[in-house]
Amino acid sequence: MKTLSILAITAITTLFTNAYALETENEKTEATKNELSRTTDKAINRIKEAVCMEGDAECLKQKAQHRIEETTDVVKDKSSEIKNKVDE
Repeated sequence: MKTLSILAITAITTLFTNAYALETENEKTEATKNELSRTTDKAINRIKEAVCMEGDAECLKQKAQHRIEETTDVVKDKSSEIKNKVDE
């Protein structure tokens, strides 16, 4: 199991280091827009979590759901950015 994790990390690292192509201006703008959107969503989620009054279990459920959504957004955006870099 440990070697499988090391292989996965190595493969992902290699994927990121091989994508050195230049981005177009539109792709850079899109990446900036995505980053701003994710930062805004994260701030809104933190505010909602801070004012949560529904009980501990429900607040923890909401917090976990926010983290999953944020992670999904990051992975989706980063994968499209990598695709754009490789396409060049």
